Amino acid sequence: MPADRPPESTSADAAPGAVAGLVTAPEGGAPPARREAVEVRPDGVEGDRYRRGDGHFQLDGCAVTLVAGEALTAVREATGIDVRDGRHRRNVVVEGFGAEMDSLLGATVAVGDARLRPTRRRPPCARVEELAGEDGLASALRNRGGLCCDVVEPGSVAVGDPVTVREADPRTAGAAIADRLRERSSSGHE
Repeated sequence: MPADRPPESTSADAAPGAVAGLVTAPEGGAPPARREAVEVRPDGVEGDRYRRGDGHFQLDGCAVTLVAGEALTAVREATGIDVRDGRHRRNVVVEGFGAEMDSLLGATVAVGDARLRPTRRRPPCARVEELAGEDGLASALRNRGGLCCDVVEPGSVAVGDPVTVREADPRTAGAAIADRLRERSSSGHE
């Protein structure tokens, strides 16, 4: 962390995870490339098709996509389809948040040196089956397809880097404040 940036607070109930894999594809339809490290730029991942405007869903593109390693394991266990080689076509595989990552929506997440804000789910398209050569993959990834992220702060990301929630999403933070105020009120404190 640069010396001129104050430390950020982490959510008390957010255990850290880790980057388990990194994937880019140089152009639409190109085979995914597994990477050991990438540079996240303000407009996406260096070397990825979406950053250059060559993604299949460019009108609904994401700067960076996250997927849970646990979700990929669940797909393999349920269907026998193993896409840990990157054929899931998501940029960053994270572990430690469970197969369901909706709790990260709206939060600021530190992924290596980058800061990302997951904004919505990223459902798979039927084209992923064609590109991966796996019938049934789109259905298997339904509700496990990962999250679209905006880039809050660019930075380097490498396999093994920590992934932590730096700021809870506003709904969660507001609910936690309301809960603390109710607790104080019910215990007689003002």
